[in-house]
Amino acid sequence: MAFDKQASAGYLANHMARLFARGLAERIRPLGLAPAQFAVLVELWVGDGLTQKELVERLDVEQATMANTLARMVRDGLVERRPHPADRRAQSVHLSARGRALEAPAIAAAAATNDAALGDLNLAERLQFLALMRRVIATLRSQG
Repeated sequence: MAFDKQASAGYLANHMARLFARGLAERIRPLGLAPAQFAVLVELWVGDGLTQKELVERLDVEQATMANTLARMVRDGLVERRPHPADRRAQSVHLSARGRALEAPAIAAAAATNDAALGDLNLAERLQFLALMRRVIATLRSQG
C-alpha cells in the first residue's frame, strides 16, 4: 500500500510548517532575524529574563540548538546573558535594546505571514483551525 501524503496529518503539518517558516524568514530577513531567533524573541517579549533551560522547554528544541541560537543572538546584539539571581549555575537571557526595538516590526511580519497563509479561510474557519492545532499540540505534548 502506497503512502498517501495528502491523508497524513504529520506530513501535511510538516509541509505547512516549512512553508510558514519560509514566508516568515523572507519577511524578517530585512530585520536581520532568522525564524529560530524570532521564536526566542517572542518568548522574551512575553517574559524577559528566562533561562536557557526555560527557553528549551517552551520552544521544544534541543539544548545544543538553543545554545547555538543564543550564541548567535548575543553576537548579533539581540540578547545578553546575565547571572541568574537565584541560581549561581544558571544565566538568564535578557533582551538588548535592539532586541526590544524589533518587537513591533517582527510581530507585524509574523502577522502578515499568518494573514497570507490563512487568507483563504473565513474568520470561523481560522478560529477552528487554530483551536484544532492547539488540541493536536497538547495531545502530542502529553504523549511525551
